[in-house]
Amino acid sequence: VTLRESGGELAQAGASLRLSCVATGRMFSRYAMAWFRRTPGKEREFVAAINARGDLIYYSDSVKGRFTIGRDNVANTVFLQMDGLEPEDTADYYCAATAIEYELPTLERRYDWWGQGTHVTVSS
Repeated sequence: VTLRESGGELAQAGASLRLSCVATGRMFSRYAMAWFRRTPGKEREFVAAINARGDLIYYSDSVKGRFTIGRDNVANTVFLQMDGLEPEDTADYYCAATAIEYELPTLERRYDWWGQGTHVTVSS
């Protein structure tokens, strides 16, 4: 599976951005997908995850109520709608996929495939 993120850019605090991740391969509809982010000097942190059917979703407390994860299994795409951006959201955002079917992981090590990342900067 190859994952490619897009949509990262410079935004003002309070604005919205939509990140997209397109996956290659025919198995996308069977994979759980997630977004993680990393800021310099810190480990990559969980942001949001969605299961294969799209009916189970988890968010980190830091983004709950502001970010929305969704997927389109026909277009092999997962997106992250980010509203009410804050300077603390500045980070490199990564899309990840896992073949695990019996749970929806939030740990980085449970994900098998990763994109190269897209950078988001939020100015105050």
